[in-house]
Amino acid sequence: MNGSESLVTTLVAQGVDVCFANPGTSEMHFLAALENPAMRSVLCLYEGVATGAADGYYRMKGTPASTLLHLGPGLANGLSNIHNAKRAGSAMVNIIGEHATHHLKYDAPLKSDIEGLARPLCHWVRRTDTAKTLAYDAYRAVTAARPGKIATLILPGDTSWGDAGEVPGFPIELPEPPAPSQERIDHIARTIKGAQEPVLVILAGLATHGPAVELAGRLAAATGARIATQFFTARIERGAGRAPLERIPYFVPAALEYLAPFRHIITLETTEPIAFFSYPGSPSLLKHPDAAVHTLSETGEDSAKALEMLLDALGATNTAPILQPRIETPVPQGKLDPTSIAHALAAAMPEHCILVDESLTTGRQSMGLTAGALPHDTIQNMGGSIGYGTPVATGAAVACPDRRVFTIVGDGSAMYTIQSLWTQARESLNVTTIVFANHSYQILKSEYANMGFGAPGPQALAMIDIGNPRIDWVAMGTSMGVPSVRVETAEDFHAQMVRTVGESGPALIEVCL
Repeated sequence: MNGSESLVTTLVAQGVDVCFANPGTSEMHFLAALENPAMRSVLCLYEGVATGAADGYYRMKGTPASTLLHLGPGLANGLSNIHNAKRAGSAMVNIIGEHATHHLKYDAPLKSDIEGLARPLCHWVRRTDTAKTLAYDAYRAVTAARPGKIATLILPGDTSWGDAGEVPGFPIELPEPPAPSQERIDHIARTIKGAQEPVLVILAGLATHGPAVELAGRLAAATGARIATQFFTARIERGAGRAPLERIPYFVPAALEYLAPFRHIITLETTEPIAFFSYPGSPSLLKHPDAAVHTLSETGEDSAKALEMLLDALGATNTAPILQPRIETPVPQGKLDPTSIAHALAAAMPEHCILVDESLTTGRQSMGLTAGALPHDTIQNMGGSIGYGTPVATGAAVACPDRRVFTIVGDGSAMYTIQSLWTQARESLNVTTIVFANHSYQILKSEYANMGFGAPGPQALAMIDIGNPRIDWVAMGTSMGVPSVRVETAEDFHAQMVRTVGESGPALIEVCL
């Protein structure tokens, strides 16, 4: 068995059985090792699609996928969505091909400082030394990734093709998250009991899906606390029958107004609210100056257990949770705008679908107006780096093949990683990509004004306009094997979404604005 075969064998044995790959010459032995039938290989035409797909896979599956990237430039192309994955608390195992060790001294054109590229965004980085140690290094990489971390293993060519000998077995380590201290729980219970105003509880990480959501609904019912998320959240289980979670506004004036009444903020797996950007004359910290922040659970701790302990300390264990009622949204008619688009989504989304949101401006009302839709998951961009939506949707669809994935994305954002459509078609993934085509970086017009410049002048506007030449999204999707349509009314938009739910495979809907 050669090194690459030992690597793939170990990954599979550790439960990493999907590889989102963009290979090159130095990865040919690894490519041959992917003939292992237990490893699913998914070809991506751009490295940012591969790393984004691994992010989406983890968010829905809860176990890491692997990526295969070609040397330093391949890793560099994937770093944007590695950044987003790190911010989302997603795990992945990156395999980075490298020149054979004896070849590095010749400074070949693709030689680069792979460790230097990887370390700022990866929690664990190692260059394997020999083919015989490669299986152990793979085991260490998966172990390092499993708590929701980014692990990167650099694979020199000679370790890939060298003799690995017999591959040892390694234990599967699944660390249990610790519970917070009872002292911390008691402090927060006293704070809630003594508060003169409503308390705000902010959920993030694993607290926004699974049992923690219902427990948060119990806390809200027992204490009158408001339950919210930051503006962006890695994954939220929401909709009818689930505890409703408010959303702290994105724009600073609205966020300041929202947070002004609270003097106590309790956080689970997040920090106090901060502005996404700094604006002239605006604060970075958004809470009221007199508000105190109390940590209920840190990232990596058991948030569900923390809420159970808090409810017990409050004597509220048996309190029925506040749950979101079902809201039957009528099919909207006529003009397409943020409100009618959100209503169409609420009416069309099937039960247990996955909504990947990179809509920025057009979809900003979608969260509020889809609260009473059928139960679904929403995924958002935690890192702010553009081009996450279609790759993350790709990985989510691989993780959950029986669920329809809707991606709502602006046309400017979609162009960053549009190669995702090709992978969706190749793999017959159940993804409906909804492109809001306003032919502009619309978010930047708002940010231009927020910075105090008012309306952009001709030169600034030229750097925001993407309508010249105009992108034909139907032709774009069709060219990559994705059936594509264009809609100009709210009722047609709804009808096309419903149509894709009843079909298998990918689809694209261009929403003309």
